[in-house]
Amino acid sequence: MDEQQKLKAIFKQTFDTVAGGYDCKALRFFPESARNMAAILDLQGDEHLLDVACGTGNASLVIAPLLPKGRITAVDFSSGMLEQARQKAASMKMQNIEFVERDMQDLGFGESPFDIAVCAFGIFFIMDMETQLAHIASTVKPGGRVMISNFQESYFHPLKDLAINRLADYGVRKPPMTLKRIASEAGCRELFENAGLTNICVEKKNVGYYLESAEQWWEVVWNAGFRGMVTQLSAQDQEQFKREHLEEIGALSTDNGIWLDVGVLYTVGTKT
Repeated sequence: MDEQQKLKAIFKQTFDTVAGGYDCKALRFFPESARNMAAILDLQGDEHLLDVACGTGNASLVIAPLLPKGRITAVDFSSGMLEQARQKAASMKMQNIEFVERDMQDLGFGESPFDIAVCAFGIFFIMDMETQLAHIASTVKPGGRVMISNFQESYFHPLKDLAINRLADYGVRKPPMTLKRIASEAGCRELFENAGLTNICVEKKNVGYYLESAEQWWEVVWNAGFRGMVTQLSAQDQEQFKREHLEEIGALSTDNGIWLDVGVLYTVGTKT
C-alpha cells in the first residue's frame, strides 16, 4: 500500500467516525461557505451539477433549491457522511439530489455528463491535486465550470497551531500539509492552470465567528480532521492533552468569545 492509499484509508475511517458530529454548531462555517459557493456560481436553474467529496451534503443542500429544473449528483467515499447527507436531504424534502458512494479519484461517470462540478474542502486530501482536478474537469461538458473551495493559510489561527504544536510534544507527527499549496490566490490559479482550466476567478471570503467556549473548539478538534491525530495518543494522554490544550485555548477568550478564523478561497474555472 503506497502513501496515498494509506492516507485514504485513514481519511475514510476518520470521516466515517466523525460523521455524526460533523454538523455541530461549532462547524457551522461549512453551510455558510456553501452559501457563498452557490452565490458565486450564479446558476440558471436547469444545470446538472456534480458535488465531489460532498461530505454531509452542505453544498448540495444549499444549491439544490436553486436548481428547480436541474439536479445534483453528490459523491463521497464515506458511507457515514453520506448517511448524514441523505437524512438531511429527506428532512428538507430535497428530491433533486442523488447521493452516491464513490471515490473521487475514480468517479466513473464517463466523459462530460455534467454542466458544473464543485468540490468543497476536498481537493487538498489528494497529493496530486492537478491530476485530481483534471479528473473532476473530465466530467464537465466543454464550456462548463469547475469550482473548489479551500482554506486560506491562516485558517483557525492560532487555535490550530496550538493544537498541532501540543500534539507534536506528545510525538504526533503533522499530516502532509498539501493544502498549503493552494492556500493563496496564486496557488489556486496555478492549480487550475495546470489542470487545463481557463477563465479562472478566485474570490476570498472570511466566514469566521466567535466560539462560545474552549469546549466548542474541542468540538472542532474532535469532529473534524484533527481526531485522527488525537486518537494516536493513549486514552490517558488524550485526557491530558485535552486538559492542557483547552486551558491554553481558554486563555484566548474575550468578551465576545474565542475567534475562529475561517478564511476561504473560492476558485472557478472553465473547461475548454
